Amino acid sequence: MATPAVRYDPLDAEILRDPYPVLAELRMRVPVFWHAGMDSWVLTRYADCVRVLRDHAAFARDPRRTGGTVPEPSLSVQTLDPPQQSPVRSLFMSALRAQDLGAIEHRARLLVGGRLDHLAGAGPFDVVAEVAVPLSVAVVADLLGVEPPPYAEYAAVSDAIMRSMDGGLDPALVEPGRVARRQLSDLVDSFAVSDRPGLLARVRQATAPGSDASARLYVRNSARVMFQGGYSTMAAAVGNAVHTLLTRPGALERMRDPALLATGVDELVRFDGPVQGTTRTAVHACRLGGVDITPRQKIVPLFAAANRDPAAFARPDELVLDRTPNRHLGYGWGPHSCIGTTVAQAGLRALVTAVNDHPAQLAAAGEGVRRRTATMRAFDTLPALLLP
Repeated sequence: MATPAVRYDPLDAEILRDPYPVLAELRMRVPVFWHAGMDSWVLTRYADCVRVLRDHAAFARDPRRTGGTVPEPSLSVQTLDPPQQSPVRSLFMSALRAQDLGAIEHRARLLVGGRLDHLAGAGPFDVVAEVAVPLSVAVVADLLGVEPPPYAEYAAVSDAIMRSMDGGLDPALVEPGRVARRQLSDLVDSFAVSDRPGLLARVRQATAPGSDASARLYVRNSARVMFQGGYSTMAAAVGNAVHTLLTRPGALERMRDPALLATGVDELVRFDGPVQGTTRTAVHACRLGGVDITPRQKIVPLFAAANRDPAAFARPDELVLDRTPNRHLGYGWGPHSCIGTTVAQAGLRALVTAVNDHPAQLAAAGEGVRRRTATMRAFDTLPALLLP
């Protein structure tokens, strides 16, 4: 079955500003369509996206299962499919559960409070550079148990990696991303573990020099992916969340309620999440949304579209701070979801709490500039100020 011609450019300025009206039209008119630029089938309905993310046998994350290759630096917990993925992911999840997330959230709240003290009364500032980047680097470094790298230096490396995720749309982004991944791997190898035991120390202990070489490779690369993915996802989520709260009067104040804080940070991610989609490859012929998919064709579940699907979420275009349940796809789904989801949520709670606790009032100071990236929805700059 041929799908109608569709024009969807995720890098178009208007779509970067607000993709949701276009995604709603696509979801209603042509929920599964072929995108030549991505060389993929694109899914816009929640049910279709979840089906693909759940069915590892039919839809591969690992390109090697369908005849593709993976460069050695890219072999990580996010590359593998179950059941091969399970030992590596279990190692990281066990190490994550052993961390004191309450203490990490407390330290993050103190950091944001200190940043706000520094910025109060100093005029307009950039939320991304002054809050999102320091908070995200600090929280991920705290989780891993390492000293945080210089903010600006790390942000530049992460930015190159983030942009390379759109290599299908712009091949010129691929090589800078490869170089940045090598730089980040070297950085992870050089990390000096702090006195406070962290996740990295635990996984290193579990993969001592005598262990299998391939296991050590996957753990090394997975640590890099966790640092990069945790940082970039949180930094994007912070910018999106602050923008949402600044443009919806009363929402921030309402989140002083601990119950609304708990559900509200989840809703902020559903409403305008950082990760826009992911890619799978069809292992065998199948049918999705009335469309025939052939083996080895790529499929892109669009999380941004699925998270506003009225078939899955009542009042999908409204920010409903007490929404529950809220099974959104803002951090992915299942074994390939972001390992640091709980830490990212802790970082967002720390941000909201610190802003509400500060005597100055956070206010917008102009229009933000969206980053020209398709896979990750983020701000390049977001001006704000603190009013007495």
